Amino acid sequence: MTTTPQWQQLEKRLDDVETKLAFSEDALDQLNEVVIQQQRLIDGLVAQLTELKQRVPEGRDDAPFRSLRDELPPHY
Repeated sequence: MTTTPQWQQLEKRLDDVETKLAFSEDALDQLNEVVIQQQRLIDGLVAQLTELKQRVPEGRDDAPFRSLRDELPPHY
């Protein structure tokens, strides 16, 4: 069976679309992996922040407020 030039063009276009779809799927999978890694990192950072908040007492009324001006070196 002989294919006409019109069918050859359609087959080429279909092949091009399939190729682009395959690359798009691959890119989507890679981006999904990046999002998963970032979410794991965020979860770890949130856990560390929660732990640090538990270690530091919240309202320390016994410690006086210190301004940055109190930290100026004596030659000022």
